Amino acid sequence: MAWHSTGRHPRGLTIGIDIGGTKVAAGVVTPAGRVLARRRTETPDRSKSPTVVEDTIVGLVTALRAEYPVTAVGVAAAGFVDEHRASVLFAPHLAWRREPLRDALKARLGLPVVVENDANASAWAEVCVGAGRGSANVVVVNLGTGIGGAIVLDGRLHRGRYGIAGEFGHMTIVPGGHRCECGNRGCWEQYASGNAVTRDARELAAADSPVARTLLQAVGGDPALITGPLVSGLAAGGDRACVELLEDAGTWLGVGLANLAAAFDPELFIIGGGVSECGDLLLGPARTAFRRNLTGRGYRPEARIAAARLGNEAGMIGAADLARDALPRGRTGRRQPRLPTPRPR
Repeated sequence: MAWHSTGRHPRGLTIGIDIGGTKVAAGVVTPAGRVLARRRTETPDRSKSPTVVEDTIVGLVTALRAEYPVTAVGVAAAGFVDEHRASVLFAPHLAWRREPLRDALKARLGLPVVVENDANASAWAEVCVGAGRGSANVVVVNLGTGIGGAIVLDGRLHRGRYGIAGEFGHMTIVPGGHRCECGNRGCWEQYASGNAVTRDARELAAADSPVARTLLQAVGGDPALITGPLVSGLAAGGDRACVELLEDAGTWLGVGLANLAAAFDPELFIIGGGVSECGDLLLGPARTAFRRNLTGRGYRPEARIAAARLGNEAGMIGAADLARDALPRGRTGRRQPRLPTPRPR
């Protein structure tokens, strides 16, 4: 029998909303990170007004509130969120520009609302209930179309002074290298992201290289039809050219992680995002390159490198938990952080 039909309501139910470029997902999440109910819809067109996106969020929350007694709402947004977790300064896939999303939703829903960057929310979920559980100093790197990330230091999210820390994808890793959409050259995401793998595969096929024969056959001879998932699938099947493409991306991933280790000295790197689903085809070369490029290698502890565990629901779970943390103590029965005190070295 469902819990809400018995009157025994678990404490601290909150709603997490994850807004991406193609979908808006919502879920009712328990303090243990279990998703009790889900709703999902397409992301409104980016040309639409911010109010249209608000309407979408309100509709999802209203539907879930009809079934569960939730106490707060957390929104994970793909974009720059200010240090107060109130406004979306810029969202590449939506019409949000300095949008006061928290206050707008709070007024319409009558519930406490927290807005968080989607990478931060995903990282928090992984640290609390995923691959980073039990670790207090973690750097999360999400590999997708580009590269995003987040930092947890001493059991707390590190957002930076203005709320936009963790834009690792735009570290310059190859001076004068490939042009990036951000306007600079040689950004990390131009070498270790899904877009980088796709670009390199298309270039290899367009050169009519004999090693790209399987790739070309898979797309009927048109290199423009090559996608990252196609490369990953062929690599998993043993195609040597595709394996090498993932090895190249993994090597650049490891180089970037070594730079991050020099800056943050975490105990664990968690690799998430769609590209991370390639597993050891990507992470194996990354670990090798990480060790080779680590400052002080051989004379210092090495951070572990692990794949994320929560998949596409990480942002939703993390946003819901961060919303719970924003409530007064008496509303939830616990406070964050719930991570262990860092052990002395």
